[in-house]
Amino acid sequence: MNARSALGKYGETLAARRLAEAGMTVLERNWRCGRTGEIDIVARDGEVLVVCEVKTRRTGAAGAFEHPMAAVTPEKAERLRGLAECWIHAHGGAPPGGVRIDLVGVLLPERGAPVVEHARGVA
Repeated sequence: MNARSALGKYGETLAARRLAEAGMTVLERNWRCGRTGEIDIVARDGEVLVVCEVKTRRTGAAGAFEHPMAAVTPEKAERLRGLAECWIHAHGGAPPGGVRIDLVGVLLPERGAPVVEHARGVA
């Protein structure tokens, strides 16, 4: 595993913990749909299916980084909607509460605890 994938895996672990602390049930991590892509975390929030994108960034002395919450472009949002449809098809249909796309941004400072932000319904 390279440093970048280790960083992403760590961020996803922190994100899954945050979602569980918020009362959600994590159903799957790193779910793949053929060549379409991957859903970082699939969770259930009551009756709502949550497709969650996780973005992890280190903050450095130079301070030159893109904030994780800026990472979901319209193209990325469309891909996530398609992946949500793929997951629903593979798992027997849509839940009664519908589907929501969330984003968890994880900032890892040089010193101190990680900062984990959860934005609901980003796309």
